[in-house]
Amino acid sequence: MDVDVKPFYGPAPPPPLGLALTNGGPPPPSQSQVQPQGPQGAQVQGNPMNDRERVEDERATIQRDRERELMDRSRPGAGHPAGLPEVHREPVTPPSARPGPPVGLGPGLPNGGLGSGPVPPAMPLSREVEPYAAPLPLPALPALPPNRPNPLNPSRSDRPSQTGTLIIQQNLVHPGEEPRPAEMVDMDRVPPEYRTEGGDWFAIYNPHVPRVLDVKLVHTLLHESVVCCVRFSSDGTRLATGCNRSAQIYDTKTGVKIMQLVDESNKSGGDLYIRSVCFSPDGKLLATGAEDRQVRIWDLVRKNVQYIFEGHQQEIYSLCFSPDGRYIVSGSGDKTACVWELGESRLPPLPEGHESAPKPGMCAARMFSITDQAQPPSPDPDGRTPATQQDAGVTSVAVSADGRFVACGSLDCVVRIWDVQSGQLIERLRGHRDSVYSVAFSPDGKALVSGSLDKTLKWWSLSDLKSLDSEAQRARRGRIVERRESMTLGGHRDYVLSVAMSPDGKWIVSGSKDRGVQFWNPHTATTQFVLQGHKNSVISIDMSGGQGPPGSGLLATGSGDYQARIWSYGPYYGPGSEGRI
Repeated sequence: MDVDVKPFYGPAPPPPLGLALTNGGPPPPSQSQVQPQGPQGAQVQGNPMNDRERVEDERATIQRDRERELMDRSRPGAGHPAGLPEVHREPVTPPSARPGPPVGLGPGLPNGGLGSGPVPPAMPLSREVEPYAAPLPLPALPALPPNRPNPLNPSRSDRPSQTGTLIIQQNLVHPGEEPRPAEMVDMDRVPPEYRTEGGDWFAIYNPHVPRVLDVKLVHTLLHESVVCCVRFSSDGTRLATGCNRSAQIYDTKTGVKIMQLVDESNKSGGDLYIRSVCFSPDGKLLATGAEDRQVRIWDLVRKNVQYIFEGHQQEIYSLCFSPDGRYIVSGSGDKTACVWELGESRLPPLPEGHESAPKPGMCAARMFSITDQAQPPSPDPDGRTPATQQDAGVTSVAVSADGRFVACGSLDCVVRIWDVQSGQLIERLRGHRDSVYSVAFSPDGKALVSGSLDKTLKWWSLSDLKSLDSEAQRARRGRIVERRESMTLGGHRDYVLSVAMSPDGKWIVSGSKDRGVQFWNPHTATTQFVLQGHKNSVISIDMSGGQGPPGSGLLATGSGDYQARIWSYGPYYGPGSEGRI
């Protein structure tokens, strides 16, 4: 329920000299008029300085009483000052009394995976906000090297500030440059046409560029544990989510849960988080990848497991179907991405001893292995050196629109691209200064976007790769192209955990540990708006064209606050909509 919150400016200042110090009555006499009285009414010689000190003491006492009264009234259950409606505030558990390390964190993580040191706060509000919710225990994503904080667990000092500023404007960062300092914008000074608010969410539109989009919350989907992944069906009518031991499917129009998938044959105890979910292009199958190293293919008509693919040696973090549904790709912390065939059409077999040939006994058609683990990036001009990466686990996989290429993001800061038919590693994309956690191809396959723990997104132009014919690819066989980014998008204040592109290719969307979602224009490298609607890390996002008019679509977000949300976005026709793209 929306609440009309009136501004509150704090306790009133003490009245100046010459004003009444109590309610009603005439003002006190001036110092020259004060005639102190002795015992029994006899006049005594007064001391003007003592009288002034007495007035000042009275003023200080009244001021303290006023402040104490306001503090008492602002406590839970005591109403609110200045006519403000009462805000429900739940108690926050102090750090010393909070639970210990969450179960299932990766090895070697300090402080139970909660990290150390302060983390930049989430985008703040300069008004009454919902009470801060204590950080929820989140499952680990790929195990990080020692002394690295887990990106999904907010620091214990990560509390929202109320300073009234946010990051909103970023410009293009050329290759080799560091992101420019973010501009801080006072939210209260943003014009109403550049602001949208709901009951527990808000969006701030960049006042430096024309507003061309509007966003609204459609559904909030409550879960019983952390929502690790979200994915739309190809027609946008269903949304799949993954959490602890189960996958759910929701109707995007009504928000009703229409199916819950739990593998009853798995009798292992403890947590078993579903890290990735993915619909087949025809919507008849759902793939799930979990911490038990298995890829399960569910028949959504019979509601049972149709296939189980085994062979990974560590947790599975990402899944992606090919556009024709012939195969599915899985990425794992064991430094491999496997291609599993589903249909009758088969990929050409690889010769024995090929670098992408699967291990004996595996039913995979390809196994792309990271054997060229990259060295950490060199220090920047200021001498800053990123944390040393001692692993190259695959955190994210994506398949190009034509099904020819597979891109893999890795913990060693590199994005690699393989040719599916030949099984050859053909491209290495270098530029990130920390682990790459998410990759996505553009709808036309001519570009790729990546998100990293270095708090940036990078745009990679692949136009020449897209245009390669089979003869040109054969000529390149055995030669790996090293590619640099075309542009860098900097604006998040914490790790970028997920990226996606709109079906029409006009927008890049990113989710971050700073609890925010940003819409980016890839043509101008600017933010269109910042969306704040979760109380914990935005772990996963996905986009769909939806069923609305051209330029509209759906956005799904999954978070550590045990919620998935469905949002709608579309053209904005209100004030300030000049310059529509």
